[in-house]
Amino acid sequence: QVQLVESGGGLVQAGNSLRLSCVASGRTFSMYTMGWFRQAPGKEREFVAAIRSSGGRIPYADSVKGRFTISRDNAKNTMYLQMNSLKPEDTAVYYCAAAPGRYIAPITPPVYDYWGQGTQVTVSS
Repeated sequence: QVQLVESGGGLVQAGNSLRLSCVASGRTFSMYTMGWFRQAPGKEREFVAAIRSSGGRIPYADSVKGRFTISRDNAKNTMYLQMNSLKPEDTAVYYCAAAPGRYIAPITPPVYDYWGQGTQVTVSS
């Protein structure tokens, strides 16, 4: 069992930055593929970014490519999402997720077994 807790969300103006964190419980964090998803009101949950247990990154969603960076610190059981040049369309609840094992393309929600409670990111224009 893995418990995930996100933090770092908030209200920012367009063009500014935020860094989200996801802290995981348990001793096997380093073995998990980790991902960030987001869900805006009235829309389906969508993939943002993912990182393998080795630190290798899955290609980012096109909507965030070049602006967001995913990283992890296995010693701290923590994953991060650095979000730069934020846009109003980035407004959503952001969720971190964990998937045990290795996957070729961990970009869909069913791949992930564990989810955090989400953190709200609101970008004003």
